Amino acid sequence: MNNILAVNQLNKSFGKKHVLQDVSFTVAPGEVVGLIGPNGAGKTTVMKAILGLFPWESGQIAINQQPVTVSSHQVLDDVGALIEYPGIYPFLTGYQHLELFATGKDKQQRIDQVIEQLKVGSYIQRKAKSYSLGMKQKLGIALALLNHPQLVILDEPMNGLDPQATRDLRDLIMTLAKQGTSFLISSHILSELEKIVQEVVIIDQGKIIKQASINDLAATGHSFILLKTDDNSRAQQVLTKAGYQAELSGEQLKLEQKDEKELAQVIQVLTEQQLNILDVQHQHNDLEASLLDLLKKDQSQQVKE
Repeated sequence: MNNILAVNQLNKSFGKKHVLQDVSFTVAPGEVVGLIGPNGAGKTTVMKAILGLFPWESGQIAINQQPVTVSSHQVLDDVGALIEYPGIYPFLTGYQHLELFATGKDKQQRIDQVIEQLKVGSYIQRKAKSYSLGMKQKLGIALALLNHPQLVILDEPMNGLDPQATRDLRDLIMTLAKQGTSFLISSHILSELEKIVQEVVIIDQGKIIKQASINDLAATGHSFILLKTDDNSRAQQVLTKAGYQAELSGEQLKLEQKDEKELAQVIQVLTEQQLNILDVQHQHNDLEASLLDLLKKDQSQQVKE
């Protein structure tokens, strides 16, 4: 199956600053991909390049095997996008925005559908100047989805959304992805992002340091045992003496689980010393922890180089 989006060896500089360095990644049809990294890593610049908003020094961007350039935007007819902040005309109503940008013979059906999908019917006839941040954000997302694009690019789509609206957007993205729509999403709310993405592309200082599935990324993470005993201080001393690295964290002891047998061994060590175990939990690195680990490794590698 061909990728709907392919970015290959992309390089971009602003003046003397090399902001994108040999950036390469792909997005498959119906796939939700998260573009993540620290502030200033190049996420928004990558998205703007995909939309042909500025020239680049070298590299290729293709959508459905058709090249994207600053002068050739026809292929972008199949792309919907919300980058940074929605471009909204304050003296037009939300509905007028949708009328302005809707295309195709079924314009009215598309408008009605996206109003229902984003649940904006209660205020869509009001002028946009009266909209809250969340209302503007939902209108921007509605505009990105309006014409049933094959690829949707969303930069921080959860900005300004309340918890219910965030959940509704998450459900909508997952539904559309099942129907074949591809998404490239950047968000600093990693706890929400990991609920919807199948792949992540991690960028740091303009370089892609990893593209991997969520499952593969989780497999490379660390697992921990969280223990609560009737005497955590003494339990920490006992475990340290037995060769374990146990960290006292609040009312729990935290130690890395290196294999499946380790929990039974730890329990045995503690019970032999007449320590009562009150609670046991397992913890696995989430997306945020995995990202921080990868960034730390990348920075260490750069220092060595």
